[in-house]
Order: sequence, then C-alpha cells, then structure tokens
Amino acid sequence: MKLLSLLFRTFAKDFFIEKKHMQIIKTEIEGIFIIKPQLFKDGRGYFFESFSQREFEEKVSKTTFVQDNESKSSYGVVRGLHFQRPPFAQSKLVRVIKGAVLDVAVDLRKNSPTYGKHITVELTEENHLQLFIPQGFAHGFSVLSNEAIFQYKCDNFYNKESEDSILWNDKNLNIDWKIPEKKIILSEKDKTSQTFDFFSSPF
Repeated sequence: MKLLSLLFRTFAKDFFIEKKHMQIIKTEIEGIFIIKPQLFKDGRGYFFESFSQREFEEKVSKTTFVQDNESKSSYGVVRGLHFQRPPFAQSKLVRVIKGAVLDVAVDLRKNSPTYGKHITVELTEENHLQLFIPQGFAHGFSVLSNEAIFQYKCDNFYNKESEDSILWNDKNLNIDWKIPEKKIILSEKDKTSQTFDFFSSPF
C-alpha cells in the first residue's frame, strides 16, 4: 500500500503540474486576443495546457466551441479571407501545430472604430501562440514554412450556404502576407472573392 501511495504521488507530481495562468495579450483591435500558454519543459520535452474552457471564459470570452478543424498546407499557400454570414458566423481560436503561418484577421463590424483594419500575428510551432478571433471578422493565413499544420476551434458549425470571402490582395486592405506574390498559391475560389469596395457587411 505504501508503495502504491508513493507511486501515485510521483505520478501526480509529474502530470498534475501546479497551474499557472496563461498570458492574455490585448491587441489594437478590440475583441482580438493573443494567448500565450505557460510551457513546462524538461529533458523529456514539454507540456502545456492548450485550452481550458473555464480559464478562457474567465479571461477572454464566454464562447462555447463546437467544432475543431485542421489543415495542412505547403509554403506559399494563402487561405482567406473567409467568414460565414449570420446566423452562422464563427468565432475562431487558431494555432499552429507544425511550421509557421502569418495569421490575419480583418474587422468587418460596421460600427467598429477599426472597421476595415486588420491585424497580423505570426503563429509557429515554437512560440505556441494562439489567436482568438470573434465573430464579425474575415480570417486568413499564409504559410511561411515548408509546410504547416493549422488547427482551430469554431463556436458555430460549418454552413456552406453562408460561406463568404473577401479578396486576399484587396488594395483597400493592403495586407502584407510576407510571401512573394509570384510564389503565392490560391484555391480557385479565393482567386475570385469579392473586393472590399463592393462588400456590404452583415455584421
């Protein structure tokens, strides 16, 4: 019995690490947050809590996520700028499992002082940063590494009929994707997205 108790205490010490709060960083656009988790490293590697519903609701937003998505892309791929129209609008919590991306969010909220403005954050497997993007934004990313595995949570289910997008290189948005234009790889759909001049925001 003493041996079992000792083994349990050792296991608990190893895995049930004293909780330290993740760092929440406000950005210049209201509602968007960068989340930096607390990493615990030793000779075996590292451990971190990638998501806690309780802590997320306390510090960021009372958001219930219902769907997880993952994509794999090669260098130069640009995905975006995507969103779903209400009532199927989505908040997203995004991160990179492998590689590096430049993540982009564009404010589409008509009454926002930063309407039409965007934010860019480099998310990598080394920095473990996450970006929370609330409803009312268009989202996209470019792949800066040889390949990237990108993962994100959504607070609403995918709905094909509500899909919409804004042209990735719209002159009004003036986004620097950190990729030479001749090396950018796009889907056929993303090549023909609407421009911001003709966009009427539903948010």
